[in-house]
Amino acid sequence: MTNKIALITGASAGIGHEFAKKLSQQGYDLILVARREDRLVEISKQLTTKSEIITADLAKAEECFRLYEETKDKNISILINCAGFGDFGAFTTTSLDKELEMIDVNIKAVHILTKKFLPDMIARNEGYILNVASVAGLMPAGPYMATYYATKAYVTSFTSAIAEELEEKKSNVYVGSLCPGPVDTEFNQVADVKFNLKGITSEYCVNYALDKMYKRKKIIVPTMLLKGALFSSKLAPRNLVVRLTSRQQKKKQG
Repeated sequence: MTNKIALITGASAGIGHEFAKKLSQQGYDLILVARREDRLVEISKQLTTKSEIITADLAKAEECFRLYEETKDKNISILINCAGFGDFGAFTTTSLDKELEMIDVNIKAVHILTKKFLPDMIARNEGYILNVASVAGLMPAGPYMATYYATKAYVTSFTSAIAEELEEKKSNVYVGSLCPGPVDTEFNQVADVKFNLKGITSEYCVNYALDKMYKRKKIIVPTMLLKGALFSSKLAPRNLVVRLTSRQQKKKQG
């Protein structure tokens, strides 16, 4: 009997890398997806189960469709949409090219891959799709990371809507979003920020995420501190939350 298969995008570093290690430990064979083949090769050597490497630039829609076509017959049991990145700065000063690429990776890739793989899972009436968003996606806005916050808001809204549709159909397929705060990964370097709050480890984030995913939690927020902050933000006026977020964001300047 062959192992079930998990497909992980953004598997070359950070949370994606940790998902690969953990799911391999749980017995899943893996399909690892990222742009950096050399990193994927090194990661595959650390795994205890079979792994397939697919290099793809998910900022390109055609690469997302190619990824699906190459893997659609493998009966993917778990899809982790983890590829994504951020940027920091006033909207008038940040790079338009980088922002458009961010939208393509953080939104379009997640949308396309969810759209393509979900019907296959529904037909089998089994499977998990976990879209990695951010606590940013649960906030009203993020000055100085305007595009990043907006992309993650899309992911959380999009994912929650699909989850409700599946629940109403009594489907056994799970779709949920992971919304962590600061995690100790390469994200900071790519976005050119530093966090004043201590980040959680990728290992803790992934262990928590998988536990809640198997328990079918639709929105997964690691740590009680973040949950408390989100609850407080819902009680405060929207304009005040945005203003306080702006002040906090300015402290992140790398």
